[in-house]
Amino acid sequence: MRQKILSSLIGVVIALGLGAIIMAIQGYNPLETYGALLDFSALNSNAFPTTLKNAVPLILTGLSASIAFASGPVNLGQPGQLVIGAMFATVAGLALDLPPVIQVPVLLVMAMLGGAAWAGIAALLRRAFNMSEFIVTLMLNSIADLLTAYLIAGPLADRNAGSPTSAPIAASGFLGTLGPINISVLIVAVTFVIVWFVFTRTTAGYEWRMAGQNELFARLGGCAVNRNFITVMLLTGALAGLAGGLVVMAGPHRFLRGLGANYAWDGIMIAVVANNGLLGTVLYGLFFAMLQTGALGTELITNVPGEFTQVLQAIIVLVVVAGRVYLARLLDQLSARRLGQRSDIRRQISDA
Repeated sequence: MRQKILSSLIGVVIALGLGAIIMAIQGYNPLETYGALLDFSALNSNAFPTTLKNAVPLILTGLSASIAFASGPVNLGQPGQLVIGAMFATVAGLALDLPPVIQVPVLLVMAMLGGAAWAGIAALLRRAFNMSEFIVTLMLNSIADLLTAYLIAGPLADRNAGSPTSAPIAASGFLGTLGPINISVLIVAVTFVIVWFVFTRTTAGYEWRMAGQNELFARLGGCAVNRNFITVMLLTGALAGLAGGLVVMAGPHRFLRGLGANYAWDGIMIAVVANNGLLGTVLYGLFFAMLQTGALGTELITNVPGEFTQVLQAIIVLVVVAGRVYLARLLDQLSARRLGQRSDIRRQISDA
């Protein structure tokens, strides 16, 4: 565990160094740029709550991808599951106006059901026709985009808006703040604790992890691989759907065109960088949210284009993922060398 953390930290430092070199070549001041990025994302008391809010969909879609990849299913449908979850929450928010203590949980459940149902299509096709969930989930992403675009331009359209959007959901479904922190952040924290416990401390989670490492071994060991496949697909779809619901409920409180943005694709990327580790997914989700939130600071203070943060994200992914095996091997060699030196010293002491 310590070695994985050290390897990731080294990779991030190298990536930031490469980013600094690129900025210096372009004539920008790297230290000033990174300082502005930090100030507008983490060090500023007004900006940090925004960073946490922006991390919500990144963390949830990252957890969705991490659990799926670590358990065997190749679920790449988080973008579609997110927007379908957001649409389910929007429709429920338009149809219902219950007291907030009931309305909010209902909308959250509807968002999770939407994401789970969309992932369930791929799970059903895999079980019934042996169709690859990798292909099906990718295709369902496009269908989800087109379907939701039709709904906000047609049946659910707000006729008073200048661009395709739904009407706002009932105010009882809005997620407010607890102090400066949006309640969606607290919901994610609780969700992570539940998911972590199930995945790492229960029999079901153990079976999922075994199937992800060696499906044949899991089958021979008596694990219900087929049933677990469906369960994991539904769970990971629900997490992505929850991300969409929280995006709507925390603001803009309606379904906008392009609502999903790149949240889910970034979440998948975060899962890859975190090597499917749940805690690593959360930490990288926060880190990437800092980069994206701080992009405004780099433009305002140092004139570095905000798109540079996307370049920096790509560099981090390449360096951390590509260098993971090499850095692990190097750390192993250094550790073995230290152990060898200690044993030599002990031998010399005993001989003396």
